[in-house]
Amino acid sequence: MDLADVKKDIPVERLRKDEIEKEQYMTFKCADEIYGISIKYVNEIIGLSQITKIPETQDYLIGLINLRGKIIPVIDVRIRFGKEPLEYNDRTCVIVIDVKSTVIGLIVDEIDEVAAFAENEITPPPSVSDLEKQAKKYVFGIGRVNGEVKLLLDPDKLINDVEPEENSGEESEEDE
Repeated sequence: MDLADVKKDIPVERLRKDEIEKEQYMTFKCADEIYGISIKYVNEIIGLSQITKIPETQDYLIGLINLRGKIIPVIDVRIRFGKEPLEYNDRTCVIVIDVKSTVIGLIVDEIDEVAAFAENEITPPPSVSDLEKQAKKYVFGIGRVNGEVKLLLDPDKLINDVEPEENSGEESEEDE
């Protein structure tokens, strides 16, 4: 086999490389949509436990849970994305994620599956109406598995947007 024959095989080798380099996503249901978060951020999936409410916080920040002695804030993804709240049931669970040493729980309707996507199988989200931009601002891409669309979340944006803003309101004292 000469060098010309090897060069013809490069696309096939790239395909195999893409299969090896697929990133796995934990997918979950929220309302009628399926979202995914890279499995590298997922610590564990737990059942819903007792939540301690925090007064005067955003409605999607449901409260705090005690996970083996560690206090973790939990947000309801459904409420965060502007969907109607849903009464929790036996399928409701918490995906505990760790993003840049920030641990937070995401309350989701139910777990879907673990799906794998190569970088070239993820397309950027299209521009949408203002109503849908709230949920879409955390979506970095769209993957497709067996005809189903999975909205892939950027957990860093989700976490950073959840944290309370420091110095909010301090600059507005110059009204006089």
